[in-house]
Order: sequence, then structure tokens, then C-alpha cells
Amino acid sequence: METTLDPVDLRILKLLQANARISNADIAREVNMAPSAVLERVKKLEQKKVIKQYNTAIDSSSVGQRLLAFIFIKSKEGFTCSSETAASLAAIPEVQEVHHIAGEDCFLVKVRTADSASLMSLMRNSLQKIPNILSTKTTIVLETVKEDQQLVIPGK
Repeated sequence: METTLDPVDLRILKLLQANARISNADIAREVNMAPSAVLERVKKLEQKKVIKQYNTAIDSSSVGQRLLAFIFIKSKEGFTCSSETAASLAAIPEVQEVHHIAGEDCFLVKVRTADSASLMSLMRNSLQKIPNILSTKTTIVLETVKEDQQLVIPGK
């Protein structure tokens, strides 16, 4: 179900996305509203699941996660890939994203590991144990030019 957002909601979302630690008072100043009214709007956005969570962006190499790979996974089920397979993939700690995709493969998975040996270990000890996986194609990222989770929010 799509939620209707007014221009003030969109402005609040832009401010929070740019800095999740921005104070309620600072948001109120930016949108020319009382802090209590802003707090109420933010709570409603959280309740409606427009705001899903607040995150800290951590440099992956600072915590030893230097290898980024994307794995295309073909499943026995074909296009009707099961939610059980998706849940098994999502349960692997190194897996950051699981996407059910159209085309020859069934899933596209984003993983971060320390190095190629740990990627191989993940494939042997985790992926290989998921019963419906037929095959994988792995692409290792050499350099990341842009990686951003921020959405383009319409409005001023």
C-alpha cells in the first residue's frame, strides 16, 4: 500500500536521510514548524514504515570486509523461486542483499567478505548447503566508484 506524503514529510525525509542524527529542533527550524509537530510527523512516518530504520554507514575495509562480490544464483525451482531459498540466503551473515530477479538466474546476492578465501569458504559452507541451488556465477568487484543507499526524494 502506497503512503501519500506531503511536501513537509518529503523535506523531513530528505533531512533525516542526509543526517539521521539531526536533532528534532534542527528539523523544525528547517521546515518552519514546532518541534512537537515535527516529532509527531516523524513518529507517524515510522509507524507507516516509511522510515524503516536509522543506520550508520561504516567503511567496509575498516572492519576487514575488503572483498565485494555479486553472485547470480540459479535455483531448481526456476522462476517460481521459493521464499525458503530466499530466506536461507538472507540468513547468511555476509549476505547484504538478496534480490529475486527476472531472467536466466533466480537471485542476485550481494556479499562482503574479507578476501577470496573467505568468499570460497562462504560458497562451500553456506551456499552449497542450500538444497535448491543449481548453480552460481560470481562477479568480484575490483573498484567501487559509487555506492549509495540514499533515495532520490521528490520535491524541493
